[in-house]
Amino acid sequence: MGSPRRRAAGKGASLGEKGKEVVFERIKVDEKAEQEGGGGLTSTRDKQAFALLVLLCELQGIPLGLTFGTLPFLLKPHLSYSQLAIFALSTWPYSLKLLWSPIVDAWFVPRWGRRKSWIVPVQAVVGMGLWWIGGRVEGWLDAEEVDIRFVTGVFGSLILAAATQDIAVDGWALTLLSSPNLSYASTAQTIGLGIGNALAFTVFLAFNSVDFSNRYFRSQPLPYGLLSLGSYMRFWAVVFALVTFCLAMYKTEDPVSEDDPDMDVKKVYKVMWSIVKLKNIQSFLLIHLVCKIGFQVNESVTSLKLLEKGLSKEDMAVAVLLDFPAQMVAGWLAAKWARPTHSGPGGGGDKVLRPWVWAFWARLGMAAIAAFVVYGFPRGEVGKGYFGLVVLTTLLSSLASTVQFVGITAFHTQIADPLIGGTYMTLLNTISNLGGTWPKPLILRSVDVLTKASCSIGGEECISEHGKHMCEKVGGHCVVTQDGYYIMSAACVALGAAVLVGFVLPTVRRLQSLPMSAWRVRIPE
Repeated sequence: MGSPRRRAAGKGASLGEKGKEVVFERIKVDEKAEQEGGGGLTSTRDKQAFALLVLLCELQGIPLGLTFGTLPFLLKPHLSYSQLAIFALSTWPYSLKLLWSPIVDAWFVPRWGRRKSWIVPVQAVVGMGLWWIGGRVEGWLDAEEVDIRFVTGVFGSLILAAATQDIAVDGWALTLLSSPNLSYASTAQTIGLGIGNALAFTVFLAFNSVDFSNRYFRSQPLPYGLLSLGSYMRFWAVVFALVTFCLAMYKTEDPVSEDDPDMDVKKVYKVMWSIVKLKNIQSFLLIHLVCKIGFQVNESVTSLKLLEKGLSKEDMAVAVLLDFPAQMVAGWLAAKWARPTHSGPGGGGDKVLRPWVWAFWARLGMAAIAAFVVYGFPRGEVGKGYFGLVVLTTLLSSLASTVQFVGITAFHTQIADPLIGGTYMTLLNTISNLGGTWPKPLILRSVDVLTKASCSIGGEECISEHGKHMCEKVGGHCVVTQDGYYIMSAACVALGAAVLVGFVLPTVRRLQSLPMSAWRVRIPE
């Protein structure tokens, strides 16, 4: 069954009778996939494909972890939440990749392969970017006044390249894995991105910390950490170069069949528009756009607020690092829960999105609890009990997020048409990413706007980092009379619960019971 599916994935559009044959073949493959169960990753081909996907996603996680995680932590002592909202714009290319995904689907060098034609050069660009930035980034961050717009543009360009690699990998996953094991594509992405994020974020922050390095790895204390941001980025630049070289030289991609229909960019955009016009897709995309509002404050601000209150970066890194193995286990189990059986879009019936819904409730609950954890931050030294509470809430929030990510991505792979795999998957994943991206700058800005704080001496504003610094300079301290974090937390959790009950649940029940044919479109000739 894998062979005809891969053949249909060849060039992504249909022409005349040949196109009709491809569409009929695709429907037969889809119907057969609905009836198949499968016994997991038993074949050598699927195991190798899974390992390759994990590796590619791990590399993708490096620039994402640096931009989404490490840089905000390093910038927070120098910037206000409003300025961090500007830097948050650097992550937007990852949520706008839909705009150029048809180009990635349509243009390729046949001798290289549809996906390698993009993955190899784009990974090379990311590697060169990491090398160039690594030689300059510490000077940018150590400047008396950080040029936040320039830094945002540089890291935004890095995310642009990583997003392009993601488009190609998404499409390749649909043909690398056999149909019954497509749900493992989301598991590979979870494990790979998780490893990459952990290495670029938690591991780096720990070994960049002076206290952590001196406490655990040095007999004589030194005034700097074991790792600097610049050297770490250049190390990964070398890794990118080595992996990209091996991929280019030693990994072959299934050749595009001469019988596959031809496709150009214009047709792929037409197909994408046809997908968007499907009522089922419109409902599904709307779910993606609104479903993450409820826990955005927790995921965007809580960790920064804990640092602001006095939790060390080392402790925060340890808290996140401890939950990494649990994320991997949760990702694997969620993929097994979402595996196809016999009905629904991928054969899972009402089971397909059930783990995602359960995790939604858990994630909302943890977002509410996190606000109380921040509110109860001890005035003196952080004890083991409170630190354990931070670890527990971080762990549970992350587990719920992992289950949701794997569940929804497995659903994507089940309903996506392999004929236009890169574009279909990118449409779904882009809107999913956008649902978590568009509220972030607004929330960060709102926390500042709704916060009322003044210096105990002179009464000047004490919200911006400059204001806090000036207050400390005159010997005062900030007096917070209203913290926008708690207001936004309550508002977002309440709104998220209302959206879940009033819109998401009934819509999900309807969508996951639809047959595969409900997610297909007629390819223009």
